[in-house]
Amino acid sequence: MPTDLSLLRETIAIAAQSRAGGNHPFGALLADAEGTVLLTSGNTFSTDGGCGHAEANVARAASANYTPDFLETCTLYTSVEPCCMCAGACYWAGIGTVVYGMTEKRLAVLTGDNPENLTLDLSCETVFAAGRRKVETRGPFVELEGDVAKGHEGFW
Repeated sequence: MPTDLSLLRETIAIAAQSRAGGNHPFGALLADAEGTVLLTSGNTFSTDGGCGHAEANVARAASANYTPDFLETCTLYTSVEPCCMCAGACYWAGIGTVVYGMTEKRLAVLTGDNPENLTLDLSCETVFAAGRRKVETRGPFVELEGDVAKGHEGFW
């Protein structure tokens, strides 16, 4: 069965593909309880603008293709902590667990005041805590932070 680290490494690869395709360097995937990857997405800024976040793309596809009862048993993996928009999308889709490699705070250091990624200082845990349904989180994974950050170097 895949581990959190191996699935997070897949999101880093998706982020690299996203960047190579002219989008922002973010990647996300949805895995079932056994770790089977069901959906993947990179960022889609070039076609969807500021709302084309990888996590929101996965959450939207998940809610269109699976029941909330099934999604409660699934995990969304993402290279960087979901922003409040993406955390909300995960919550409303019914995804039970979110695992991220690097924090939004660390991302803010990398992106600075770039107008294409003006981060919000609002953790996904804070967003999830405001809801009526529990969403488990795991992250950040400090052993992967350098790999995630490397994908952003020279981009912003």
